[in-house]
Amino acid sequence: MTIIETATAPQAQQRTSALLDVKDLRVTFKTPDGDVTAVNDLNFDLRAGETLGIVGESGSGKSTVGRALLRLHPAKAQIRAARMQFGDVDLQAVSEAQMRGIRGKRISMIMQDPKYSLNPVVCVGDQIAEAWLTHHPGRKAEAKARVLEMLDVVRIRQPERVYHLCPHEISGGQGQRIMIAMMLIADPELVIADEPTSALDVSVRLQVLGLLDDLVQSRGLGLIFISHDINLVRSFCDRVLVMYAGRVVESIAAKDLHNARHPYTQGLISALPEINHRRPTLPVLQRQASWLTE
Repeated sequence: MTIIETATAPQAQQRTSALLDVKDLRVTFKTPDGDVTAVNDLNFDLRAGETLGIVGESGSGKSTVGRALLRLHPAKAQIRAARMQFGDVDLQAVSEAQMRGIRGKRISMIMQDPKYSLNPVVCVGDQIAEAWLTHHPGRKAEAKARVLEMLDVVRIRQPERVYHLCPHEISGGQGQRIMIAMMLIADPELVIADEPTSALDVSVRLQVLGLLDDLVQSRGLGLIFISHDINLVRSFCDRVLVMYAGRVVESIAAKDLHNARHPYTQGLISALPEINHRRPTLPVLQRQASWLTE
């Protein structure tokens, strides 16, 4: 398959400086009706301090990629790659015990909706503390101070009060900030954000995106930002992978999305409503069978 790609640096230079380097990633699920390939021959790299967007429709394989990197898929999933290198770690070769030491500590994942990620009967401060204590056992005395410090970093007002609240007592925006605090308290090098703003209203969404951007720049994190919103990805990310049916059809700098060459990317962009350019109907994306094989 040919991927439309705009190169921004020599390949050798990108590889030596890459925080994450993935080549020919394939994720297959066994079903009663046979094998289903959810991700097919995916290639990308990510450098520290860079935000990589993965965009596409629901079911295109975006979230599957994030979970594959953390090996969170069930046993019926087959995850194979020619290379899946994270810093000095081969993510395919490490044992499950070693992987548990990587999850949360070196690679974290922010999920879509905090309502389904937080324990409803445990105060949010203790849940953040648990994420830190998992990788720093026996240091419970330090945990609360670290949590209060992290709540301040993610711009939670009155962190001492919020520490003792249960998830049902906080707003959606606060919940997402708490999830970010939980994922960052162990100082990871890579964060995978899976639709982190999809459950938020517009104003809160911008605040959370601004917070993530500040943390990437100040901490030198690598960020994989998964979204179905191509406009959001265009304004927030450095580079973009466009996925269709488990394949990357285009890799492009976010600032160049208006010059996208693949018809699928062009179709996603043309289907966006515009305030200053009202149209009676939005165009319907005309899919081509060749996109699955070319």
